[in-house]
Amino acid sequence: MQIQLSETAVSKVQGFMEEHGAGEGAGLRVAVLPGGCSGFQYGLNIEDNPEEDDEILDLMPGVRVFVDPFSAQYLEGVEIDYVTNMMGSGFTFKNPAAAGGCGCGSSFTT
Repeated sequence: MQIQLSETAVSKVQGFMEEHGAGEGAGLRVAVLPGGCSGFQYGLNIEDNPEEDDEILDLMPGVRVFVDPFSAQYLEGVEIDYVTNMMGSGFTFKNPAAAGGCGCGSSFTT
């Protein structure tokens, strides 16, 4: 499985992990959930440990990513960035498997 995080996204994730006192086994859960304007939405969460059936990606020293089997089928090749603009700041997703999306940027369809 291939997921990419920009340097800015990695920096933000590391900051969130430090802020929440995440331990050595902690990581970023990247998930796809039913819902959103287009049918699926992305979810991000800092978790202390992976689930038993998670795929674990060690992207950089200190940054692990946990992906459950359902989400993995929709996340291959996803690029995650963290952007700041006049409308606010947050994580963005560039998903080659998405057939469409909506204006919010966190919802997609396949």
